Amino acid sequence: MAYNLQTLITILESILDPDQPRWIVDENNPQLQSILDKATSLQQLLDKSSLTKLDSRIREVAHRAEDIIESHMVDHMLSGSDCVRFTLSTPDPQQVTRDLDSVMDQAEKLVEMEDKKLDPSMEQVKVVDKKTQSSSSSSSVVVGIDEDLMQLKDRLTRMEKQLEIVPIVGMGGVGKTTLARKLYEDPLIVDHFAYRAWTTISQDYNMRQILLNLLSCIIGKEKCDQHMQKERHELKDVLRKSLFGRKYLIVLDDIWSTKFWDEMRKYFPDNNNESRIVITTRESDVANHADSSRSQHQVQLLSESESWNLLRRLVFGEEDCPPELQEIGQMIAGDCSGLPLAIIVIGGLLSKMDRSKDVWKKLGDNVIAAIAESDVRCYSILSLSYNHLPNHLKPCFLYMGAYPEDYEIKGSKLVRLWVAEGFVKSNGRRSLEEEAEDWLKSLVVRNLFMVREYNKYGKPKRYSMHDMLRDVCIRKSEEDKFWYVKNGPEVTFSNPRRVSLGISNCSTESMSLTRSVICIGSNWDVMFPYAFSTSGLLRVLDLKDRRFSQFPTEIFEFVNLRFLCVYCYSNIPRGISRLWNLQTLISGCDFDVPCELWQLSELRNLKVVGIELLKDEEMNYSVLKKLQMISAKVGKEAINLDGFLESIPNIKKLEIYYYLPVTTTVIDLSQLRKLEILRCLSWRYVSPTGHYLYSHFKIIFPCNIKNLYLYECGLHLEMLRSLSSTLHKLEVLVLNECTFTSEEKTCEEEENKSEEVEKTSEEEEKTSEEVWKVTEEDVFCSLQFLNLECLNLVRWIADETNFPRLRHLCVCACYRLEEIPSGIGDIPALQLIELEECTKSTVASAERIVEEQSENGNDDLKLRIK
Repeated sequence: MAYNLQTLITILESILDPDQPRWIVDENNPQLQSILDKATSLQQLLDKSSLTKLDSRIREVAHRAEDIIESHMVDHMLSGSDCVRFTLSTPDPQQVTRDLDSVMDQAEKLVEMEDKKLDPSMEQVKVVDKKTQSSSSSSSVVVGIDEDLMQLKDRLTRMEKQLEIVPIVGMGGVGKTTLARKLYEDPLIVDHFAYRAWTTISQDYNMRQILLNLLSCIIGKEKCDQHMQKERHELKDVLRKSLFGRKYLIVLDDIWSTKFWDEMRKYFPDNNNESRIVITTRESDVANHADSSRSQHQVQLLSESESWNLLRRLVFGEEDCPPELQEIGQMIAGDCSGLPLAIIVIGGLLSKMDRSKDVWKKLGDNVIAAIAESDVRCYSILSLSYNHLPNHLKPCFLYMGAYPEDYEIKGSKLVRLWVAEGFVKSNGRRSLEEEAEDWLKSLVVRNLFMVREYNKYGKPKRYSMHDMLRDVCIRKSEEDKFWYVKNGPEVTFSNPRRVSLGISNCSTESMSLTRSVICIGSNWDVMFPYAFSTSGLLRVLDLKDRRFSQFPTEIFEFVNLRFLCVYCYSNIPRGISRLWNLQTLISGCDFDVPCELWQLSELRNLKVVGIELLKDEEMNYSVLKKLQMISAKVGKEAINLDGFLESIPNIKKLEIYYYLPVTTTVIDLSQLRKLEILRCLSWRYVSPTGHYLYSHFKIIFPCNIKNLYLYECGLHLEMLRSLSSTLHKLEVLVLNECTFTSEEKTCEEEENKSEEVEKTSEEEEKTSEEVWKVTEEDVFCSLQFLNLECLNLVRWIADETNFPRLRHLCVCACYRLEEIPSGIGDIPALQLIELEECTKSTVASAERIVEEQSENGNDDLKLRIK
């Protein structure tokens, strides 16, 4: 890749930031600013030009600069000083400056040479005959596309006069071109369009070649030859005039850029005669740019049965597969993970081998490696997607190489790892996490990452990478020395930049320059902390799969850490404040966390499951301006709750598990103006008579909340009304094990009441019926998802005016609920009612709603019953 200097730039910017409290930068010592300026200029040049010839040289210079600067930082941080004058000693910074100057000079010369290449008007062009071009795949073996063909033929032939763009989208090797070719040659399509033309675009497209190919298809090769000497703009006019008034089908295969579409779009006239343009692309944003008003046709991976059917036909043709080869054959097909390109390559290998179980089993031991070794073309096709990535996305793609095949990682964790590595640069208006989330989406729309799991609200949660793309990822990582990935009984390595381990034994010659260690699996625990004792420059340490009886205090020596994930069965001891640079702390501990955690000014994400914060009455909070997310338990000894809230002014996601004293009635969160996601659980009390008592406290919400989750809370109607009147941006509301009351109560009042009498009679039970009556004034104007779970709610009174944008209603384990309000069915946006463990009357009411909507012509509303 064109090496990304953003990590070096991030380090320098953090030191030179005037608001940072750690370093005093000597104004008379300008080396740091000079290095930053040169690195930034070089990165800008790399972003504009592909200078792969300089990759190794740039990587060497950048790594040397990072090592010098971070070693200096670590030495001073370990010295124990609170504030350190940052001055680099010669000759190191001078050498870095000279190296950057040298690389910059080489880069500028290469760019100049690129600019002096032949003029595009002198392009050599060979017109491809239409008949020859269209016959290449007519006899190829294809399976699993019948449904795709049916849907696409319907889109191409339906009675819609306006010119329509039909995008076919999918990852490399999934069969987009094959599908488009079958569509193009289908007899129904041939008869339907008077003129058809096909051309392939590719990454480095030749515009004259494309225009002449299209003209050759439309006006014939002989007439096309008469235009060979014309300029490109003249050829475009000829194309437009040739298509004007005609009913045509154009296939533009393998488009990579929106630039090409913008240049060509106006030369395809809309004749209002059902003409169509089919484009195939790996990138969903290109398809969306071409026409955002219509849906894209996403080509899916083959199922296991389709994969085996394709492999069987490739190897045996019309013959039957011998019974002894069926099981191993199905396994080999399955290992291709549904990618037709991989199946075709492995089918070609098997067709040339002996049809014996031993031979097939040997190949089946590592199918991906066999494909990679036998077919360079397959690797090249898949590599195109990586090569086409913008510079800033390449390290993000390579990061997935740290994880095993079929590994699913949470998107939130991946984003925090990228930020900790220093890959992400914000434009100043958005947080680093928001920028990284957009990068993650970009890798998905480019069909490089796959969404493996969605949460119940329809948002992507876990991601993975296809095995064939992972092979590209690993090989590119090796070329760029990005990751050292090893699985095996024993490994020896020396100073890799990043290490991914899934092994039982590890022999390290040196890890003094290693920045990231990700340990997957729990069998390697014997090597910690000894294996990493020399890794003083670590930025990322992920020990997620290991459980420690005691928190490993050796971690406190890794003062350069940005990301730490560790689980233990004890307190986090004092000393964590030594990790000055820590941005993300994920720790599952059974006890408490020291108050010195609030001294970590760089902290951005804090998830401390199972421990209590804020227990110290005398605790003084530092304001953590960068903190974006916190998930923790607030103990009943917490007194200074206001101090805690004042210390997190920019928090966006807050998960708090309250265990509050009975005297607490109001929680004011209004000062958290950037808060968008709030998850609040209030632990229930058990009275002397054995009754559950809920904390009936009042929450004053900030106005920007989008997702609200309330667990085991006592909800009085005034509080519920405040949700609709205050939270105009609320999109997700989850109420779980909450109680509904008509008036405010404290836990003390509840306890006194429970001691007076135990309600046993049916009449008394009716007086305690929980009702949620939503009045005309209570309008949840933006709510899209409502989840009612484990409630004692008996009656719910509401209609379509209360939830005008609701798309998904989920009711689970509400055993006393009599029915779903009939008016809910009249919500125009409602798509799904989901019921789980509900009463017969609730189910019957939902069935009536769906039936009535169907009778009224609304077939979009679905009912799902578990």
